Amino acid sequence: MDKDLIKRINELAKKKKTLGLNAEEQSEQKQLYAVYLAEIREQFDNTLDNVSIKQEDGSVVPFKSAAKKKTKEDNKSE
Repeated sequence: MDKDLIKRINELAKKKKTLGLNAEEQSEQKQLYAVYLAEIREQFDNTLDNVSIKQEDGSVVPFKSAAKKKTKEDNKSE
């Protein structure tokens, strides 16, 4: 993650608390938050790609496969 991005987000957050932000700064902050959240989501998704779950029957499956199966089962029971 880009340290300059985080630094600028923190600068704007501090200024928002103390002085407030003008329209241009509010727009910039919104954009930076969107970029930051997209990066966090991508990192989280990549982490989930490396997580496996041991099933009750002893088999080991990737987390995403297990989550999809669980979601389908939950939808059928509703």
